[in-house]
Parts: sequence; structure tokens; C-alpha cells
Amino acid sequence: MTHRVLVVYATKYGATAGIAEKIGQVLRAAGLAVDVQQAGQAGDPAAYQAVVLGSAVYIGRWRKEAAKFLRDNEQTLAQRPVWIFNSGPLGEGNAAEQAGDLGFPKGLRPIAERIKVRDIAIFFGAVDLAKLNPLERWMLKNVKSPSGDFRDWEAIAAWATGIAAALQEGEPA
Repeated sequence: MTHRVLVVYATKYGATAGIAEKIGQVLRAAGLAVDVQQAGQAGDPAAYQAVVLGSAVYIGRWRKEAAKFLRDNEQTLAQRPVWIFNSGPLGEGNAAEQAGDLGFPKGLRPIAERIKVRDIAIFFGAVDLAKLNPLERWMLKNVKSPSGDFRDWEAIAAWATGIAAALQEGEPA
């Protein structure tokens, strides 16, 4: 039986959507049936054998629609393999180290523990200054944040390949 995988994401300006789409491409290439959907419009995860959930992280917080999806579907998610990814830090190096405690929201950690998330990945994000409002541009400038696209497509693909391998090896759902 082909595993059906739901990749759910929440994004503000599209960088996280790009990561979700890349994960979906890698899973499809591995022979899995995949739907990639925005968190606010995602279908019922009960129709899938596995879920990958991701969100942009701003100042240690997930996008509201991703947090809502996680909270609203906790019982269903606890019954299947779930992987989580975060998109947010900007720059180079180790995204998880750079994100530190802001990498995965503290308020959502108990849910992740209860559903026994298989892995939480933190990926560098992207920021296009032209898409930001004046306050956001001012904030980035004041914290001396770099701008540009820092997504590591190889790291994202490698992580997704690991998910595909786990599902194909018959990891219990």
C-alpha cells in the first residue's frame, strides 16, 4: 500500500510554502502519494498515514494557522507518524543553533511530546525586503538581520528523503 502523506504548512510571505513544496516533491519522487496544503485549508489528517507539518517562526512563535492545526488535530496526529519543520532563522551556519530556544515554540512542545513527533527540523528561511511592510523592514534593519534567501535545498531534500525511507521501511503508523 502506498502511504498517503499530508504536508501542511503556514507561511507569511511564501518561503515556508517553498520548503513544503520541496518536501512534497521529494516524497512524491520516492513513490509516496502526497498532498501539500496550507494549514488554514488543510483537509482531515485522518485520511493520511503520515503528516509533515511546518511553519514559519517569528520571534519564537508559529503562524496561528499551523498552531491551530496542531492543537485541533492532536488526537489524530498521535495515531500516525508526524514530522515537524520550522522555517525562520536567516543567515548561514547551523539553523538549529542559530534559532536556539526560539526554534520550536515552547507553548507547542507539550503537544509535540504527546504525539511523539518523529523529528523537528529547523531550516533557514528567506526574506524579500520588497514584500515587507515598513515596520518589518525597520525591525530587520535595527537587529542587523541579513536579507535574502537562505533556504538550504539540499538539507531540506535530505530530511525529506529520510522521511520517505522511514515510511517505506514499514515504520508503524
